[in-house]
Amino acid sequence: MDIEVSAIIPTYNRRELVQRALHTVLAQTREVQEIIVVDDGSTDGTGDALREAFGDRIRYVWQPNAGVSAARNHGLRLARGRFIALLDSDDEWLPEKTRLQTEWLDARPDFGMVLCDVSRTDASHREFDVLRRREFLPVDGDILKWVLLHPALVPASVMMRREVFDSVGGFDETLATGEDLDFHLRVAARWKIGIVEQPLVRAMRGHDGLSSLSRTYDDYVRVIERAAADAAGRVPEADRRRALARAYERHARGMVHLRQWADAWRLARRAWAHDTGAAARARLLGLMPLAARRAVAALRRGH
Repeated sequence: MDIEVSAIIPTYNRRELVQRALHTVLAQTREVQEIIVVDDGSTDGTGDALREAFGDRIRYVWQPNAGVSAARNHGLRLARGRFIALLDSDDEWLPEKTRLQTEWLDARPDFGMVLCDVSRTDASHREFDVLRRREFLPVDGDILKWVLLHPALVPASVMMRREVFDSVGGFDETLATGEDLDFHLRVAARWKIGIVEQPLVRAMRGHDGLSSLSRTYDDYVRVIERAAADAAGRVPEADRRRALARAYERHARGMVHLRQWADAWRLARRAWAHDTGAAARARLLGLMPLAARRAVAALRRGH
């Protein structure tokens, strides 16, 4: 049997959540013929639980703990589908995701990847917000400029052709965080990307994800600097510099929250040099009262 869609689900010590995620894959109105779960060294009995609950409906693969990028890449190498869809083990698909995204790509053979809107939920699975991708990616097609300015990617929202992975490669395993941003940028540099403008994914936020790590700031800047360098001559120079400025501003804000004043000042100066617009400079000036509040709060706590 030819496989149309392969689902790749990396997991680590999320025995209950990954089962919830899997049920949403099995509930798709358009069947997912291949479901690959890559267990990144779990120690909570994930493997036994999945074998008991799902049997041969899934392909379960265990590997020594190596990080989410290594787990995703392992699954991508195993996948045999014409289309590949990603799902993190703490996220869920809504029932029409596979049908709508495969139909979208079938109708546009020159596109490599399609995204969708994302319903964001808290740890109790209560929706608090919807990420509308069109607000940041205003057109379909060659959107490297827009991705450089807004590289955020929810992996669970992705469906791509197998050829995208063959040409771009997998996720950067040297990045502890920001690997999804880097992948988005590398795909946008080589393929057309589009959007199904409705929420087809529920993504949990604000619990134990990697996005809570402070290293996120460093990785984000590293990713944007590399992508901006590669994009020289391919996107307008003003947009390239604006993307760098936003990355430095974001990092500076993070350093203010961490009370790393020297790093915050250095990064704010970089942002100031890269974007001379009034709005950008107003945001940077707004870091000063934030820094003052953080310093006063630290003094009151005796830190």
